[in-house]
Amino acid sequence: MSTLKKSPLHERHVALGAKFAEFGGWEMPLEYGGVVAEHTAVRTAVGVFDVSHLGKATVTGPGAAAYVNACLTNDLGKIASGQAQYTLCCAEDGGVVDDLIAYLHADDNVFLIPNAANTAEVVRRLQESAPEGVEVTNRHDDYAILAVQGTHSDEVVSALGLPIGHDYMAFAVADFSGTPVVVCRTGYTGERGYELVVPNEAAVAVFDAILAAGEQYGIVPAGLGARDTLRTEMGYPLHGQDISPSITPVQARSGWAVGWKKEHFWGDQALRAEKEAGPARILRGLRAVGRGIPRPHMNVVGPDGGALGEVTSGTFSPTLKKGIALALLDASVKEGDQVAVDIRGRQELFDVVKPPFVTVHVRES
Repeated sequence: MSTLKKSPLHERHVALGAKFAEFGGWEMPLEYGGVVAEHTAVRTAVGVFDVSHLGKATVTGPGAAAYVNACLTNDLGKIASGQAQYTLCCAEDGGVVDDLIAYLHADDNVFLIPNAANTAEVVRRLQESAPEGVEVTNRHDDYAILAVQGTHSDEVVSALGLPIGHDYMAFAVADFSGTPVVVCRTGYTGERGYELVVPNEAAVAVFDAILAAGEQYGIVPAGLGARDTLRTEMGYPLHGQDISPSITPVQARSGWAVGWKKEHFWGDQALRAEKEAGPARILRGLRAVGRGIPRPHMNVVGPDGGALGEVTSGTFSPTLKKGIALALLDASVKEGDQVAVDIRGRQELFDVVKPPFVTVHVRES
């Protein structure tokens, strides 16, 4: 049995009373003072997440950006240096190997943030076909990532002497006590916020400074539990559940992250064919009519009891005070329909809706 990796902030989390869970091969904080309290703090004030389990990789050398663009789905040509982009690494059959964020530093320098469990495979695929002069390096253990999310995130980040106010999905490289820190307007919560990419050796100092600066705004450390409820309220997909090697971007309604006009990307032929034919199943949002709380893998049925698909992500929404879900359903199911989820033998009614389930603040100026 392999030993779980630990964040450079692990001892800080222990001191804060965190409950831990395994995630992507890492031992990470699940919660500190309760998922609902942490969720609510992010929606109403500010929270900080240690997401150092996320992968990190660099693609460097002449033509690095062009090479990444020929592999991953989204079109890097649509953004400029200093901007980041959500994109997908697909297999030839169109299945999603991983979803990730690409930071475009320059034509010869792209920084990638894949998911923890998929980092090695994304790096392997990129290394395998990299042209001469382009180097792909796994930097998973070199950086911590801290996500400051919520209404007061600007005040907290600014108090560290770091830049704020840049556009959504834009980033800047700044100095924190002699250490370069990447500050990006990104996050997985739907709130205004920033993600800080910090060299491991500076992680504790930056984390402590964030908590100190945020004290007057009610900052709380938040764990993976709140991260999951927040992202589900936004309808953000989680790899391995809502997108996976067996769930394509077309099925997951993530076609907006595919550069359809590009000449080539991994899996392009399969995805173009599926888009043209129309997918047999589609990821939809479900909102409870009653008190049912859906969970992954629960069956979804129609009024006649016929099978329609299954829940991929399901939880209690602390904001709405009711159950919500993402579910992969037969393409015949449309928004506005009503379906039932089999919850421990009970048929609980749900409305089919379009996510997000809550108001979006992530792009606010």
